[in-house]
Amino acid sequence: MMGKSQGIPDSKPQAECAQARSERILTPGRDRRERLVRYGPGAWSMVELLSSVLGPGGSVAAGVVAERLLAGYGDLGSLAAAPPAVLARDYGMGPVRSERLLAALELGSRALAPVARQGLVVRRPEDLHRLLRREFRGLDRERFLALYLDSRHRVLTVETVSIGSLNASLVHPREVFKPAVAMSAAAVIVAHNHPSGNARPSGDDLDLTARLDRCGDLLGVALLDHLVVGDTEVTSIREYGWPTGPET
Repeated sequence: MMGKSQGIPDSKPQAECAQARSERILTPGRDRRERLVRYGPGAWSMVELLSSVLGPGGSVAAGVVAERLLAGYGDLGSLAAAPPAVLARDYGMGPVRSERLLAALELGSRALAPVARQGLVVRRPEDLHRLLRREFRGLDRERFLALYLDSRHRVLTVETVSIGSLNASLVHPREVFKPAVAMSAAAVIVAHNHPSGNARPSGDDLDLTARLDRCGDLLGVALLDHLVVGDTEVTSIREYGWPTGPET
């Protein structure tokens, strides 16, 4: 009498079970990618976003570093303001990860810049405070900006004229008014930061304002104001006391 047949077991149910288990128990990386595809990056947590930017290659896992950065700095604004050399020395960072993170934060800032800048109507110095604080945040060097306006005092664009040393920025009127003439701007507002944190205009600031004012008169492009940005204050030289400079 022959025994019960020992046929080859059907592997299809086993394969289906394995597939179902793999769909239910996803690896973190795959889960994150699926949420990105289905819902976009808004479905990622802050730690996941930072981990993706930091990427592999460090001595410490990106997720661990992201958690420590958020705990230490508190928010993305503080991270963006951190000097690159300081950020690179943070736990698990290094220069490569620091570069990646700061580049990503700057890209995000520039992506929003056209919305925040172009079309902004300037009626008083306070209208520019938020924009200028963002532009000068975290800088340890003087940076000199020119904001070019149309005849209705709407911002056309913002340009960096020069970046100076720890306490000085060399500015030539030609570099301020050349873009204004090229784009037929009706007016200009200039601004620079004081890395010391004190927003009180210096004697050099007043002398430069007088020179720019005279050049603007000659070119028919009005210099509306010169703003000095400190840690907590923004001083309008127009309100502070507009210099007339030497007679020419």
